[in-house]
Formats: sequence, structure tokens, C-alpha cells
Amino acid sequence: QVKLVESGGGSVQAGGSLRLSCVADGPVQTQNPMAWFRYPPGKGREGVAGISPDGYDTYYADSVKGRFTISLDNAENKVYLQMNNLEPEDTGRYYCAVGASSWSPRHVILNEAYTTWGQGTQVTVSS
Repeated sequence: QVKLVESGGGSVQAGGSLRLSCVADGPVQTQNPMAWFRYPPGKGREGVAGISPDGYDTYYADSVKGRFTISLDNAENKVYLQMNNLEPEDTGRYYCAVGASSWSPRHVILNEAYTTWGQGTQVTVSS
């Protein structure tokens, strides 16, 4: 089972930006989408964004649409989450995940179909 390691979290003020990175210790299966989800303080898991293995299909939660961008670097086994115009509501621990094989990014996010994930990285946005 592939191991995922996230980095890039930190503390920023509202309106700021962060770029999260996730590296896999081996190649992810070519049929598996990748995704990011988060745990806001005191709340349950929230899907944030997903991307198809070829990078052409993406899905975003309504709360981050237009502000966050997910991308892939398959040659480096990496997935990124560029987060702009951050809001205090974006505070939480962010996890990179492998989605269920052959599922679309939308269905992975909506059904929380994650097969493995990393230890997460903390994002704190102050007002």
C-alpha cells in the first residue's frame, strides 16, 4: 500500500495563500484518482478536491470552488493543493488521499471513497 506524506501547512491571515504538497513513496495505480479532504475543528471530514489520474477531470467542494486548485505531477508521484484567498473557515487538518479505483473525482469526494491517506498537515487561518 502506497504511503502518502503531506507538507506545506501553516498559519496565515485571511486572504493569504498556501500550497500543500503530497508525495507518494511509490507510483499510485493509474486508475486511482487523488483527493484532498480536511477536518475542521469540531467537525467531521469534508471532501475538498479531487483529480483524475490523467489530471483532466477535477472536482471541488462548493466552499472552495474558485479559490483552491488541485494538480498532479505523475512523474514525481506528487499531488498539490493551491489554496488562495483563505478564510478562517478553511482552518483544519488537511489530508491527501488515494481514491477508489476507476471512480470519478466527484464520486470519490461525494462518497468519501478514499482507500488510503497520509498523516495530514495543519492549516490555520486567522481573521
